[in-house]
Amino acid sequence: MKKSIYLFFLFVSSLPVFAQSTGVLAPLNLDFEKTEKGTARGWYNFGGEDYKMALDSANSISGQYSATIEFKGGSTGFNSWGYTLPDNYPGKKITLSGFIRTENVTEGYAGLWMRIDPSIGFDNMSKVGIKGTTGWAKYEITLDMNPQKTKAIVVGGLLVGKGKMWLDNLSVSIDGKDIKNVKPLVKKLLPADLDTQFNKGSGINEFQAGKQQLENLKQLGLIWGFLKYHHPNIAKGNYNWDYELFRILPKILVSDDTKKRDELFVSWIQGLGDYKENNKKTNTSDDVILKPDLDWIANSGFSENLQVLLQKVKNAERENEHYYIGMEEGIGNPDFRNEHLYPSMPYPDNGFRILALFRYWNMIHYFFPYKHLTDKNWNQVLPEYLPVFINASTELEYEKAMLKLIAEVHDTHANLWGAADKIDQWKGKFYPPVHVRFIEDKLVVTDYYNPELQDRTGLAIGDVITKINGRSIQEMIEEKSPYFPASNKPTQLRNMSIDLLRSNSRTIEIAIIGKDEKEKNIPLNLYPRDSLNIYSWYKKSDSKSFKILDNNIGYVTLQTIKEDDIQHIKKEFKDTKGIIIDIRNYPATFVPFSLGSYFTSMLKPFVKFSTGSMKNPGEFTINKVLKIPGFGKSYDGKLVVLVNEQTQSQAEYTAMAFRAGKNTTIIGSTTAGADGNVSSIPLPGGLKSMISGIGVYYPDGKETQRVGIIPDLEVKPTIKGIRENRDELMEKAIELISGP
Repeated sequence: MKKSIYLFFLFVSSLPVFAQSTGVLAPLNLDFEKTEKGTARGWYNFGGEDYKMALDSANSISGQYSATIEFKGGSTGFNSWGYTLPDNYPGKKITLSGFIRTENVTEGYAGLWMRIDPSIGFDNMSKVGIKGTTGWAKYEITLDMNPQKTKAIVVGGLLVGKGKMWLDNLSVSIDGKDIKNVKPLVKKLLPADLDTQFNKGSGINEFQAGKQQLENLKQLGLIWGFLKYHHPNIAKGNYNWDYELFRILPKILVSDDTKKRDELFVSWIQGLGDYKENNKKTNTSDDVILKPDLDWIANSGFSENLQVLLQKVKNAERENEHYYIGMEEGIGNPDFRNEHLYPSMPYPDNGFRILALFRYWNMIHYFFPYKHLTDKNWNQVLPEYLPVFINASTELEYEKAMLKLIAEVHDTHANLWGAADKIDQWKGKFYPPVHVRFIEDKLVVTDYYNPELQDRTGLAIGDVITKINGRSIQEMIEEKSPYFPASNKPTQLRNMSIDLLRSNSRTIEIAIIGKDEKEKNIPLNLYPRDSLNIYSWYKKSDSKSFKILDNNIGYVTLQTIKEDDIQHIKKEFKDTKGIIIDIRNYPATFVPFSLGSYFTSMLKPFVKFSTGSMKNPGEFTINKVLKIPGFGKSYDGKLVVLVNEQTQSQAEYTAMAFRAGKNTTIIGSTTAGADGNVSSIPLPGGLKSMISGIGVYYPDGKETQRVGIIPDLEVKPTIKGIRENRDELMEKAIELISGP
C-alpha cells in the first residue's frame, strides 16, 4: 500500500456501510473489551504494513484492554483502527470522544478520526494531533450530520509517522445524547444488497479468448455499462449489476455466432422488467457541450430486435435517484455509489478482472467530462484492453493493466491511490537521498532530502543524471511513461522523476555530468523511505505565509497560508509596489474569493463548469459563469503569480481567480492541467482511482484540462540557475514589479 496519509482520506470512503437495521439498539465494542481471535471484535485496521496493531492488557483506562498502534521500523506512513457503527442515526451533530496516550510520536501525530460517508464529514485531528510522549487524556471531535444521505459512520484512532499510541474507552454521542440511548434509523435493504452469490469469486475459469469471444466481450461491455446507467430497474437497486455480469458472461463466451449472442442479449434485457418510457425530447440546448456517444447501438451490427430494445431503454423515463450513480449536491461531480472494492481478492479472478475493465471504461464513457480530450478514441480502448486484462496472470500484471488503462484518460487526478502494493514494490523499496527534477529536459539534482547525507552522495546541486545502471534517461522515460498517468508531459515527468532512481537494490550506478561538463559514473546508495525526510522536504517553507521583500514588494506563498493571514496581507501590503503570489504548491487554504477579490474592483468572470447528467448519461452541460466579487476599491499595485508543473487542481483554480485581477501577470510554465472536483473510483482488488469530475473552462470556453494555466510570460528554471541556487521565477517577478 502507498505510504501516505493522503490515502487515508481515500481509503476510508470504501469501508463497510450500514448493516440492515431493525431499529433496535446495537451493542457496541468501543472499549475493546469484547475480543475474538486475538483482536477486538468489530474492529479492523488499514494502513502501512510497518505498524504493529495489538491489544494491551497492561495499560488501559478501565477494563482489561486498550488498543495500540506502534511503528516497528521500515517505511513511515500511517495505520489506524476503524469501527463502522452498525446503524444510521437521526441528529444534527455527532461527537466522538476517547482516551489517548502516546510515546515518542514524531514525524506525524496520533489522534481520533471519524468519517461520515459519502463525503459528508471527516476529521482526523490533523491540525491538532498529539505529538511526543503524553499521558492518558481525553480528546473529542465533532461532525455535522446528514442522516438522509449517510451510508456509513466510521470511527477510530490513527498514528501517522513514528512512535506508539494507546487508544481506549471511545464513546459516541449525538446532539449530546449517548448513542446507546439514540434509536437508530431503519435501513431498507434492496435486492442488490442481498445478492451475495459471487462474494467468493466469479466462477469464471480460464478460457480461450479467440476473435469471436473478444468481439462478444466487447459488445457485452458496451451493453452492460449502458444498461447500468440507463435502465430504471437497475437504478432502483433491483439488481447487483456486478453479479449479473457473472451470470450472463459464461453464456456470452460460448456463443459461437452473433445471432445466438444477440438472442441472449434480448432475453437478458427483457428479463429486467418493464418501465416507463420518456416522451420528452432530449436536451439539445446551446448549454450542452458534450452529447452522449451511443452510435454503437446502430453501428455494431446488432439484430433489429436488440437495437429496438436498446433504443427503448435509451428513451426510458429516469429519476434523479440511482443506486449506482449520483451527482454531488452543489458541485455536480459524479458520486459512484455502491461500487464494491472486493479487497479480499487482491488478484481478482477472470470474471472480476473483466468487471474492473467494464466498470472503469463505462464510468469514463458516461461521466468523465474530458473524454473527448483523450489521445485515443475511447471506443477503441475497450477492445484494446480486453486481452490485456484477460492475460494479466499475476497481481502485479493486474495492477499494471489497471494503471495503464487509467493513464489513457490523461488526467493528473487519475492514478492508483490505494492498495497497489505490487506496483510500489515494482518501482523499488529503496529511494535516492536527493530530489531531482527535469530542468531543460534533463534530470537534474535540485536538493538533498537529508543534508547530513550530502557528502556521501557524490552529487552536487545541478548535476545532470544521464544514465541509470547503464540505461539512458530517455530510454527509461519511454519504458515507464505508460504507467505514469498525467494530463500533460511536464506533469508526467514531474511524477516520474520521483521514482526513476528507486530500486530494489541498495546501490545503483548513475552517469552524471557536473559543472566541468564531463560525464562520469558513480555509485549511488539508496535508503529505505522512512530514513529520508521526503515528506518534510515537500513541506519546506517559511512558517509564515507572507513577508515584505526588498524594494517594498509583498510576497505570499499559498503553501502555508491561513484564513487569518488574508486580513493581515491586505492591511500590510496595501502600499506595496507589487505583490508576488507563489502557487508552485498546493494551497493550504481555499482563497480564490477571499484573496482574489482584493485584486478587482468589480464583479469579474473567471470560470465556468460543465457537469454530467443522470437522466441522459454522457451529456455534459455548461453552467453559468462564476464571478469574483469586487468591493469598489482594489489593490493598486502589480500582481505577479508564479506557477509551474507543481500547480495542480485547486492551485490552478486559484490562479484562474487571480488572473481576473485588473493588473495580473502569470509567469512560469505549464501547470498540471487537472482542475475540478475529484470523484473517487473503487476498483476490484481493493484498488482506488479518481477522475476530475467536472469540466473547468475559462469564461470564453477555452479548455483548462491538459492545457493547464497558460502563463502570460513563460519563465523556466535553468541548470545554470539551479547550480547558482537562484530562483529565476522570483527574479523575473521582482523585475516585472520593479520596472516601469
